[in-house]
Amino acid sequence: MRGELAIAARSLTKRYPQVTAVEGLDLTVRRGEIYGFLGLNGAGKTTTIRMLLGLIRPSAGSVEVLGERVRPGQSAFLGRVGCLIESATAYPNLTVRENLEIQRRLTHAPQGAVDEAIEFLRLGEYRERRAGHLSLGNKQRLALARALLHHPDLVVLDEPANGLDPAGIVEIRELLRGLAREKGTTVFMSSHILTEVAQLADRLGIVHRGRLLEELDRDALRSKRRALLEIPTPAPDDAVAALSRAGFGPSERDAAGLRLTAEPEDVPAVAQVLLAAGVPFTGISPLAEDLEDYFLRLTGGEV
Repeated sequence: MRGELAIAARSLTKRYPQVTAVEGLDLTVRRGEIYGFLGLNGAGKTTTIRMLLGLIRPSAGSVEVLGERVRPGQSAFLGRVGCLIESATAYPNLTVRENLEIQRRLTHAPQGAVDEAIEFLRLGEYRERRAGHLSLGNKQRLALARALLHHPDLVVLDEPANGLDPAGIVEIRELLRGLAREKGTTVFMSSHILTEVAQLADRLGIVHRGRLLEELDRDALRSKRRALLEIPTPAPDDAVAALSRAGFGPSERDAAGLRLTAEPEDVPAVAQVLLAAGVPFTGISPLAEDLEDYFLRLTGGEV
């Protein structure tokens, strides 16, 4: 199993004098998969990534990346890793091409890698523009180009969608999906944008207050998300009472009326209950619990 893992963390912990940022975290990422590391801002995602890459020393626990034990001062494995951590950085007075050429030399990438990265990230019209004059979205593209320039076996991305417009987010999603499927690259990406990661990741880990709450694949997540019925009504209290007497629930009020935990096939029975009780309603619409609601339910509503 060890040879099949790109990342293996065991009991990973990081304590500071005033706070424990990460505590007892176990994490496994298989080679060739896209792993989404989900959590709210401040949940411990970036601290975890820094420990995975050997940038900070864990207080306890161990990490293996691409089959090598991560220890301070031993960074040979980093030549097989591309990363973007926290924010896009570049030499502001150098052009896009010059920034990438420096990265090519540092990573010993072949001639032609710069032009390939520029084309891959659609930076052609900005190749001679100074990095300091780029928009936030294009700075993010440049940072991604630097991370991917040397064709790494593992790409570690911390909030890769930062600064990108919706079209750019879709492009990056397709780019990462292609890397995993066509080249076998392992992608480990952290984000607080739960719905975006759910469209891309093969497996997801949900972290909260430094602890990994749950690790599951996309199909398992889909099965755990509640089925809901949206019921617009001017009399939500009467609707809740009638449905509760009939054995339906739980339910919660929203701006339109209420949301009832029930399956789509329950729609006729729910409508019959409301009609029999004389409760006015304007429709019943099945919908799936979104990831933000699932996350809040998993964490007990804590943020």
